[in-house]
Amino acid sequence: MTKISEVMVSNPIVAEVPGNRIDVLKKMMRYNLTGLLVVRASDGMLAGVITRKDILNNPDEDQLSLLMRKDTVHVSPRDSVEDAARLMVDNDLHRLPVIDDHTLVGIVTPTDLLKEVKQRKLSIAAEDVISSTCVTAYEGDPLSYLASVFRISNTLALPVLDIDGRLSGILTDRDIFNNSHTIDEYQLTDLGLMDGKEEYSIESMRNVMPLVYAVKKRNMPELFARDIMVPDPTTVFRKTSVSEAAHIMRKNDFGQLPVRDNNDQLLGIIYDLDVVSALVRK
Repeated sequence: MTKISEVMVSNPIVAEVPGNRIDVLKKMMRYNLTGLLVVRASDGMLAGVITRKDILNNPDEDQLSLLMRKDTVHVSPRDSVEDAARLMVDNDLHRLPVIDDHTLVGIVTPTDLLKEVKQRKLSIAAEDVISSTCVTAYEGDPLSYLASVFRISNTLALPVLDIDGRLSGILTDRDIFNNSHTIDEYQLTDLGLMDGKEEYSIESMRNVMPLVYAVKKRNMPELFARDIMVPDPTTVFRKTSVSEAAHIMRKNDFGQLPVRDNNDQLLGIIYDLDVVSALVRK
């Protein structure tokens, strides 16, 4: 039985309370992260977790203690990967703290568990782990509409269909800002995120650009799904094993994969937690 100590990442990057959203966002940009565990500055004890979505959902709040989620579950280094998988799936978590003797010693993410799924060569089919309704977009949908769909549906990815209803691309909320027209360094500076002391990649800047549009209430550029989507996305067949899906996700750093049926039509979408759920399926 594989233990957490064998798969966890030790000494994770953390945010500290007291603190504010600028502190967190700068750290997210510096390390290209979308979420952080939060510890108390006084003693290093785990205090909660903060994600980019927590900040985007509360654009008028500045204090980290009011933005973070405090009801954080955790595992110990001696727990099994099945224990971690169960907690992640049941609580929809992408960051699981590892605590030993009341001290934060590591973190486990779905990516760490995908390796275990791959190595076990599980025969469970991709179609059997689809857990959510697949929300789609059309190639001609405007950016302002797409941003609303992400917010209202709380989905992580939108398969994009052409006029014939066939899969032509895929969008994540990060892809919306993977474009020179939606990256505005002046606005990032105005929010206090760029002070000239550090240089950030486009990849890291697009993690926080949604906050600019939320806080500044700026209008979205006149772009459409076809302009910003990832075309011809990698897919898996409905009968593809979860172990093969895990391999594809890890190799390409994907958080999701569209699933196609026998007629090469879009059947649905599987996320990293769906694949991880195979570790605890009976």
